[in-house]
Amino acid sequence: MFHREGFIIISISFVLTATFLILSDLLIKSPFIKYLIQFLSVFFLVLILQFFRNPKRSVSPDDKLILSPVDGKVVIIDSVFEKEYFKDNRKQVSIFMSPINVHVTRFPISGRIVYSKYHPGKYLFAWLPKSSEENERTSIVINTPEYGEIMYRQIAGALARRIVNYAKKGDDVNQGDDAGFIKFGSRVDIFLPLDSTICVKIDESAIGAKTIISSIK
Repeated sequence: MFHREGFIIISISFVLTATFLILSDLLIKSPFIKYLIQFLSVFFLVLILQFFRNPKRSVSPDDKLILSPVDGKVVIIDSVFEKEYFKDNRKQVSIFMSPINVHVTRFPISGRIVYSKYHPGKYLFAWLPKSSEENERTSIVINTPEYGEIMYRQIAGALARRIVNYAKKGDDVNQGDDAGFIKFGSRVDIFLPLDSTICVKIDESAIGAKTIISSIK
């Protein structure tokens, strides 16, 4: 299964790959060059397909759990001052996605969207702390029954040039549902109340809609 945001790119990639395969077979006499071009064409197509893959993950919504919104590696766990919306101290958990990770964003918890804002910006490497405030990004706040208001922030990386966000103010959303997509390298920050219990560690691999970021016992 592939994400809908990749349908156009996947279709173009199939056409280009088929074109290169046919033309190289008809026009290139050298077997080495012909097979090299064909191999690179198929390899490029495989990269595109794996980037836009969208594995289905069933979730039984639990208001006492914050699930990872993305696949990737936990790179930051810290107490920070969140100045865009909360304007107070929050616990921040950041997950970095490499180009080989699934790039679907999923709602980390059920609730109502009370804030959703896009910010144009730079394209610094997503693992840099300042990318959270300087890169292209979208900030989404969900009002939840147990945690109150929590924020997750989609951050574009050095290769990304488009963030897709499906969350609209006033929407009621379900934990684990498709919330958007970030193309080609990125990061997601989660901002939680200071008394939240964090269930992951630095360098831990997270799986979207599966890994528990925080739990209320």
